[in-house]
Amino acid sequence: MGTSPATAGTRRSATVRALALLAVGATALSTGGAGATGLAAGPATGHRQSPHVRPASTGHISAAGRVAPLPTSQCVTEIGIHCYSPLQYRAAYNLDPLYRQGITGKGRTIVIVDSFGSPTIQHDLEVFDQQWGIPDTQVEVVKWGQVPPFDPTNADHTGWAGESTLDVEYAHAVAPDAHIILVETGVAETEGVTGLPEMMDAEKALIKTGKADVISQSFGATENTFPGYDKGDFTSLTDLRYAFQYAAAHDVTVLAASGDAGATDYQADGENLYPYKVNSWPSSDPLVTSVGGTQLTLDDNGRRTAPDQVWHDDYGAAGGGASGVFARPWYQTGVAKVTGNHRGTPDISMSAAVDGAAWTYESYDPTRVGWHLTGGTSEATPIFSGVVALAAQLAGHRLGQLGPRLYGLALLPQQFSGIVDVAAGDNSWDTVTGYQAAKGYDLASGLGTIDATRFVHALAGR
Repeated sequence: MGTSPATAGTRRSATVRALALLAVGATALSTGGAGATGLAAGPATGHRQSPHVRPASTGHISAAGRVAPLPTSQCVTEIGIHCYSPLQYRAAYNLDPLYRQGITGKGRTIVIVDSFGSPTIQHDLEVFDQQWGIPDTQVEVVKWGQVPPFDPTNADHTGWAGESTLDVEYAHAVAPDAHIILVETGVAETEGVTGLPEMMDAEKALIKTGKADVISQSFGATENTFPGYDKGDFTSLTDLRYAFQYAAAHDVTVLAASGDAGATDYQADGENLYPYKVNSWPSSDPLVTSVGGTQLTLDDNGRRTAPDQVWHDDYGAAGGGASGVFARPWYQTGVAKVTGNHRGTPDISMSAAVDGAAWTYESYDPTRVGWHLTGGTSEATPIFSGVVALAAQLAGHRLGQLGPRLYGLALLPQQFSGIVDVAAGDNSWDTVTGYQAAKGYDLASGLGTIDATRFVHALAGR
């Protein structure tokens, strides 16, 4: 689909496109997280603006009237975009051979952290599973702090509920026997950094219980919006790293979505994009594996009809670039010509395009119960969390920080590493020219994407 950046990639521009789609008989499109649903809270109280943690998902296509998902070919005809099921992803990423080997994530736990959560997550997952023939699982819901009662008329609540649904359904679809813990936080103001201390506290607490094997984070805040950034004082951000440091010490793998605004991201007002390249945290943290986005072109059976490329369609683009806070970690020494002296993101990429969105089932909002489509790197991240759970099961232990393993595997031929290069597309967005995909590592797709059967065996060392 279109590779030119939107001329006004803000919340409002996406809404205009939604109305255009509606006018030609398609279902309405709005964007979550970095889009039109207004998930970000207002500026912090006082005179200082602060970062707003928001879901990374973009492009939520309302399909409230649909009682069943459509095949890809029908989506292209009726909605004008490609749409995919978990079974198509299983085929595209070559997951089925792993399942036949009994590698299903059994004995491993994926922790998903989202604000507010969803009151209907168990029911919605069961409907999702029944549709696709996936075994059910019981989601363990942990409420951290003062989580307010769910309000389906509150856009913050419904936006995060959509994120929670996407995260749980697709982590489970990839690793059907992994245990899933959904941690719901209340997102209160704490020391001027909205929601992040609660999330980090919750993650550290879950790691302390010994349950967490992999943590999936589909949220982010632009580095530049942290207080002190403009003066070169990064302590308001680095003081939040304690959960990741604790995870590293306990061999827990931590993932984060790279963002959905290409090489730029949102300012502290939550409405306007920076007119130059920026990066976001926690994706930029060297202790975290950054998951970027690709665009898959599949037929109804999940077979590729074109090579994967960097996600960049009319609704968003894959986050990626150089950190303004963190120096290049040692494991990126081999790609220093690309990253310079800075931490580069993403590390790896999975399906994220809105023109290639994932079907989810949602009923938390009684006015729009049904099958929906969602895209964004917060789709890519839970998909990859499932892959990590599969590898951890095969290895028989937690995998810990993936950075050294990923960049080591990338030195091997594809047939041994399972890492598939993505060499087409770019992540330009709004007025900001982004990075071009190229052979090998780049700041648009990272190391590329995966053939899961080969990658899981390589990551597990078996």
